[in-house]
Amino acid sequence: MDFITTLWLPILLSAVFVFIVSSVIHMVLGYHANDYQQLPNEDGAMDAIRELKIPPGFYMVPKPSGMKDYNSPEFKAKLERGPLLFMGVRRYEGGMGKNLIQWFIYSLVISFFSAYIASHTVGAEADYMVVFRVVGTTAFMGYSLGLFQDAIWNSRPWNATWKGAFDGLVFALVTAGTFGWLWA
Repeated sequence: MDFITTLWLPILLSAVFVFIVSSVIHMVLGYHANDYQQLPNEDGAMDAIRELKIPPGFYMVPKPSGMKDYNSPEFKAKLERGPLLFMGVRRYEGGMGKNLIQWFIYSLVISFFSAYIASHTVGAEADYMVVFRVVGTTAFMGYSLGLFQDAIWNSRPWNATWKGAFDGLVFALVTAGTFGWLWA
């Protein structure tokens, strides 16, 4: 844990810079505006779902109880009848404050692990570009690669996945630049 005493500043500043850049991406540039589609008859769909009193969580419909159920003719008929649905349900909590705090903590965690890996693979006197490559690669993995898993298994749209990965690349470059600038 010695790396924290020497790298606390780039850990903290890179998370702050990523937070600022992500705010600009989402509030100014607007290219994520079409990441989600609007349901036809949104009000009717919300009314119908509200009546079901579904607690917050992440759901799959239809969902088999196990592999035996998955292979049953009844379940296969449900699949063929459709629709297949992956649905996140949450309560409105009066704004985005909680999410923004979680996002900043997430950015700190990615910077922490980037610092950990760099501190064990890059020397204290390393060149800017060496630090940049190691930290940038690590940060990119943290910010971007999980998005593809969500596209493969949970029907996240591929265009939204690629835009999110691009954002992750930008965040990784900001993180790498901060570490390169402040390295030892």
